[in-house]
Amino acid sequence: MNFLDPEIESYSAAHTSPEGSLLSRISRDTHLEVLQPRMLSGHVQGRLLSLFSKMISPKSILEIGTYTGYSALCLAEGLTAHGELITIDHNIELTDRVKSYFAESNFSSQLKLVEGDAIEIIPELNRTWDLVFIDADKENYLNYYNLTVPHLNKGGLIIADNVLWSGKVIDPTANDADTKALREFNRVILEDSQMEVILLPVRDGLMVARKKD
Repeated sequence: MNFLDPEIESYSAAHTSPEGSLLSRISRDTHLEVLQPRMLSGHVQGRLLSLFSKMISPKSILEIGTYTGYSALCLAEGLTAHGELITIDHNIELTDRVKSYFAESNFSSQLKLVEGDAIEIIPELNRTWDLVFIDADKENYLNYYNLTVPHLNKGGLIIADNVLWSGKVIDPTANDADTKALREFNRVILEDSQMEVILLPVRDGLMVARKKD
């Protein structure tokens, strides 16, 4: 996940708006107490997610993959006054932690955590989205895309994390299931004529796609 010189990354973080006290605590707690803390979006990526959300002022956000709630809280910063963010995760071991963080935030009434399999849950939600953030099991990225893009409002964003997969997507010797799934996802979303797309080499890669008007 480390594509840049550490000093460049530090400089970038130093010249990025601060993350706020709750997000800082979530980051610290996650690194100290939760397995695989690299899954956390983190300061710079979190501020980018917040900025994207604020730019489109979404009424409805869907997040697939909650982890410890950091990215959800970043995305919630752009919600309209009566907007809602629904985040789905199957890891019930983190549920109490996430709910406690959400309760402390300024967006507690606008956040809903749903436990279970996103493939089964998404069709049952039966609503449209202004912003979708995909950060879950890589083999299902394309399934998540296909389930959500028909219900994405025009001008809405789909953002997918980890699309560079520590550089493995360009390694011809890397042919594990996750890497192949991400290569296919990146190809399909690029070739989708209803979307305009940019792959940002931020952290582990962010695919940002906007549904054309």
